[in-house]
Amino acid sequence: MELQTKNKTCAIVGASHAGANCAMELRKQGWEGAIVLIDADENLPYHRPPLSKAYLSLTDGGDFNPLFAAERYEEENITLAQGVTVTAADATSKTLALSNGTSVKYDALVLATGASAFVPPIPGIDTCSGVHVLRSAKDALAIQAGFKNAKDKNIVVIGGGYIGLETAASLQKMSGKVTVLEREERLLARVAPAALAHFFQELHTAKGVTIKTGVSAQDILQTKDGTTVTGTDGVTYPADLVLVGVGVRPNSVLAEKLGTTLENGIKVNEQLQTSVANVYAIGDVAQFYHPRYQKWMRLESVQNAVDQARAVAANILGIPTNYNALPWFWSDQYHIKLQMVGLSHGYTDLVVRKEDDKEDCFSIWYFKDDALLAVDAVNNGKAFVLGTKFIKNNTLVDKEKLADASIPFKPNTLIKYRTNVD
Repeated sequence: MELQTKNKTCAIVGASHAGANCAMELRKQGWEGAIVLIDADENLPYHRPPLSKAYLSLTDGGDFNPLFAAERYEEENITLAQGVTVTAADATSKTLALSNGTSVKYDALVLATGASAFVPPIPGIDTCSGVHVLRSAKDALAIQAGFKNAKDKNIVVIGGGYIGLETAASLQKMSGKVTVLEREERLLARVAPAALAHFFQELHTAKGVTIKTGVSAQDILQTKDGTTVTGTDGVTYPADLVLVGVGVRPNSVLAEKLGTTLENGIKVNEQLQTSVANVYAIGDVAQFYHPRYQKWMRLESVQNAVDQARAVAANILGIPTNYNALPWFWSDQYHIKLQMVGLSHGYTDLVVRKEDDKEDCFSIWYFKDDALLAVDAVNNGKAFVLGTKFIKNNTLVDKEKLADASIPFKPNTLIKYRTNVD
């Protein structure tokens, strides 16, 4: 029986990749009723990945690439409530109170509230000028302005994960004097193997970035000459700008008001439904169980946001759709494009394949016994594409042939056999 939606309202809170795509998918898949897209950001919903890359080098105050043109929202009859927050929510009456004095009564509610930068309790971090996080267009504009006005262009980046390294690369290319402080003994300690971390450390060092591993920021001080960051190594680093990139926390305050189950974000079932009827969660804030990797997880990626938006739209429209998309990510630093597919957690073996005829071109393949879990491809789109196909098809790969760069990088030379083809 076809679901009647003409006189119904779907409210979506959060208008980044997950929320904006969900609104468009609802229309595409047949939702005829009202769609209200609510977001605290005053900008038209925009692409987030360039915040740590191209956006920082803009000289005109910021040209943030919209996810969809303003006219598209009008054409699809989607109401945009920008610069607006939800001040109260009632799951029983299905009502949201907004900061502009209005309210929205919904039939279906999608929480796409994302995540906020975690700010560690370092003395001085909240009181010194020139300390920034990078999660929004507003943050990028503030960093642009701070860098433009910086006297010596000394930058301290706290955190050696992907956001920290991408920001370091962007500011170094703008002639910044960048120092990265990473408390772990190597870069990317939680998300990449030692081989990949070593490659990126050498890359940044060659570009003139100072990398300090095993060093935390101990305090941040404002002096008459500027800001300084003192590390646990006893060294004081001058800083015109301090960038904090040590992780995020899911924005689950609204979900808590609605009474949903929380566990490292908003816990959802395989159809992205929360524990509260007619309330769904997608994107960075959603904690879901992935059947391929057999674990609960919360993924911070554009792919996850877009794929979950598509799935939740189907479920709201009464088309049962379980979410099980294969995760993929990317990172751009200098001339390097890193593409990652799958999740390497729990790997027992890895194979590094170097393409000898190409500079800075290699891939790392992660296996749990014989099962391929994930691939990290550096300047190697072919490895990314092949890895994606192999993982989706549960293909058994010959590890010895994979490691031998003299053997052609083709499916028919690398496959042992397929156990299942989707």
